[in-house]
Amino acid sequence: MKIQENVSLRQYNTFNLDATARYFAAFHSREALEEILAGPQFKYTPKLILGGGSNILLTKDFDGLVLKNEIKGIHTVSEDEEHVYVKAGAGENWHQFVMHCIEKGYAGLENLSLIPGNVGASPMQNIGAYGVEIKDVFEELEALHLQEHTLVSFNREACAFGYRESVFKRQYKDQFAILQVIYKLSKKPTLNTSYGAIEQELERMGKTPSVRSVSEAVINIRSSKLPNPAEIGNAGSFFKNPEVTKEKYEELKLAFPNVVAYPLPGDHYKLAAGWLIEQSGWKGYRNGDAGVHARQALVLVNYGNARGEELVELSWQIVDSVKEKFGVVLEREVNII
Repeated sequence: MKIQENVSLRQYNTFNLDATARYFAAFHSREALEEILAGPQFKYTPKLILGGGSNILLTKDFDGLVLKNEIKGIHTVSEDEEHVYVKAGAGENWHQFVMHCIEKGYAGLENLSLIPGNVGASPMQNIGAYGVEIKDVFEELEALHLQEHTLVSFNREACAFGYRESVFKRQYKDQFAILQVIYKLSKKPTLNTSYGAIEQELERMGKTPSVRSVSEAVINIRSSKLPNPAEIGNAGSFFKNPEVTKEKYEELKLAFPNVVAYPLPGDHYKLAAGWLIEQSGWKGYRNGDAGVHARQALVLVNYGNARGEELVELSWQIVDSVKEKFGVVLEREVNII
């Protein structure tokens, strides 16, 4: 197993930030990962599991072992009249996996089209878009404990999914490498077109709702609003959409009649973080090579040679600004390393 030293991580993160890993290795199977971890020199070395690098912000060199997950493979585990259970390697590209399922006619992932990153990050982040979250289609995952080298299965309950949260971002942070994920997809689609501009986009496209057309609509919408990481460094949505009480929402509605919000169960509302940031004057802001995207204020960007610390500082300025104007505290979605 080849262990490299002093490797630049610029090509391995979508922010295109330059940081160096003291040690670096890629693994294509559980056995390969176990072989690397068995090396006595790495027993107490800090470890970072890297997937598509689409949800991390590197602020410094990593003085440890970076392990690039490249486990591939997609196959059907089982099926019945209504559902099909599909297992995917954590190193599979997420969008390509979604397209594979759509080609097969499996429903449930179409609203999650074009989200950057790999399969392994989907349960870790409980990724979501346009009214759908991974927890809605998640069945089970297999992960390896990095210290004990034991294989553990997690069902939906064990993952403790929350809004862009799971047990892997809290209690078990940096303790596991996700290897495989099983999704429960539907043979009889129940399409979700009510969120965002999906219905309008379908109408513009002149297409009736289907698994494929909803995916196409989502791709069109995302492409029109979000920058391509291959063209400009970014990690997609940088902040979570904050949740507030009904009382707080009504207070904001009185002061800001155009506030963008969505009702939630339990008399709570989800505010559009992008709207809050834009109204605070940050949309299109740029300081050196660190900035806020001109078309979507929820996205922080690296115009070329920004440093991770500059993007973190910018995010703090935005948090303070939104808090001062609206009395709402934004929380970052991106993992800062």
